[in-house]
Amino acid sequence: MADFDQDGGSIRDADRLDGPRAWAHVMYGLHALSALSGILTSATVVGAFVFGWPSIIAVIINRATHERVRGTWLDTHWRWQWRSFWFAALWLLIAGLLFITFIGIPAAILAIVGTGLWVLYRVVRGWLALLDGRSMPLPD
Repeated sequence: MADFDQDGGSIRDADRLDGPRAWAHVMYGLHALSALSGILTSATVVGAFVFGWPSIIAVIINRATHERVRGTWLDTHWRWQWRSFWFAALWLLIAGLLFITFIGIPAAILAIVGTGLWVLYRVVRGWLALLDGRSMPLPD
C-alpha cells in the first residue's frame, strides 16, 4: 500500500528517507573536506582521507547510523563510503610497507597517487549518485 503526501501524491521511498539521506550528504561532505585538505596542503589525498578528522568523524557517523538505512537504497551509500575508507587505509598500509623497503619507493608513490585519485573518484561518484537518488553498485 502506497503512502500519500498532503496533496494526495504518492511518497517515494527516497523521500521517506530524508533524515538518513541528509546524513549521507554530511558523510560525503566530510570525506570531500578531507580529500580537499589533501589537495590543498602538503598532505596526500589518501593520507588526509584516512587520517583526517573529517573522514574519521564520517566513519563514526557511518557506523552509528547504519542500522537506520539497512535494507534501503541508502544502505549502498553507507557501504560504499565504508569500503572506500577501509580500502584506502589498506592501500596506504601497503604503500607504507613498500616505502620502508626502499626498493619499493617508486611503487609506494604510485600506490599513494593512484589511491588518492581513486578516493576522489569514489567521493564524487557516490555523492553525485546520492544527489540523483540512485543506489551504488556493490558486491554482495
